[in-house]
Amino acid sequence: MADFTVRVELHDATSQDYENLHQVMTSSGFQRSIISTEGIRYNLPEAEYDFSSESLGLESVLDKAIALVNSITNNRSIFITQSKGRMWVGLKKSA
Repeated sequence: MADFTVRVELHDATSQDYENLHQVMTSSGFQRSIISTEGIRYNLPEAEYDFSSESLGLESVLDKAIALVNSITNNRSIFITQSKGRMWVGLKKSA
């Protein structure tokens, strides 16, 4: 299983654009939170997503993200990393 972190920035966007982005991304398997090794779920920063796949590689995840984000706007930046491990500090626990 490969894990990816996907960061999206919509340029000249409204808050509704970001709400639409969250709906599109989460309905396609991108999560707005991450689970620690202890099983605790933490919220990711705004417009950052976690995505896991057994079959997709980095380029395919980027292509998927591009298609989803382009349904909102093509005036965007997308940055994706494939994880070999993650650490964080300061993320808030999900409710």
